[in-house]
Amino acid sequence: MASHLRITVLLGGPSAEREVSLCSGAAVAAALRSLGHDVTEVDPHPGGLTLPAETDVVFLALHGTYGEDGTVQGLLRLANIPFVGPGVLGSAVGMDKDVTKRLLRDAGIPIANFLVLERWKRQEVNFEDVKNQLGLPMFVKPANLGSSVGVSKVKSKEDFEQALVEAFRFDTKILIEEGIDGREIECSVLGNEQPIVSIPGEITPTHEFYSYNAKYIDEKGAALQIPAKLSPEQVSAVQDLAVRAFKALCCEGMARVDCFLDKNGQFFVNELNTIPGFTKISMYPKLWEASGIPYTELIDRLIQLAICRWAREQQLQTSREV
Repeated sequence: MASHLRITVLLGGPSAEREVSLCSGAAVAAALRSLGHDVTEVDPHPGGLTLPAETDVVFLALHGTYGEDGTVQGLLRLANIPFVGPGVLGSAVGMDKDVTKRLLRDAGIPIANFLVLERWKRQEVNFEDVKNQLGLPMFVKPANLGSSVGVSKVKSKEDFEQALVEAFRFDTKILIEEGIDGREIECSVLGNEQPIVSIPGEITPTHEFYSYNAKYIDEKGAALQIPAKLSPEQVSAVQDLAVRAFKALCCEGMARVDCFLDKNGQFFVNELNTIPGFTKISMYPKLWEASGIPYTELIDRLIQLAICRWAREQQLQTSREV
């Protein structure tokens, strides 16, 4: 276990995922206090970010924009403070679903077919053309957001027009993605240079899809199956895919890898969440608990990984002077 530390938990923040972040951060702070650390909770909204003096480590529980996109990670790098989770690059590419999918595709990792639409090209998109390329149903989502905020399932032209309006409320770039008829399988990944992966779990939404309401508002919005009912070969395949995706996006520390398993037995990576939910009912810690790492131990390991990465970076030479 990491020795007594002064840890700042960043939570809340100015994003559409603020409420979820507050819940995650509170759970993390409670776990850190139970481990004997001196914990300060900081909500950088709306007055900006000020860290307590002499902070040893920052635990990032900021979901979404400004917390998960490399912004605060860059600030902490400049301040030379260790922090939990991927660095600037892994955070930035993991947040942008367009860049995520292009990197995964280039790494030979299966993904759903998709199109990208920027707001200034909004008038150029034609529903029939998109339908011919991606089929129905399709999904429309902001490129840089999580927790299913702004995501719509499209079955008709009317749905499509409304979905564009909804997604563009949250981002200037959106994804239009092929709908895959299959099971939602997730794995948790933990580590820096040699990441490990949890057993897979399955989400079965009772809504049209795993929407924001299904995740956080409706207590019966989804059923979680841990472990997922998969063959040993399928377990090995999805775990391998999760680690490959983690490395392809230059992640460190942690990420939850969300996949689909279609009717033909093919896995597709949907997305990576580099700051997953951390309430005690969230999928990331629940998968690790089922894999033999309890919640408080998981939090402690993440703190240690942050310090190890920071120590590794301190050995790098930053000037030409010997």
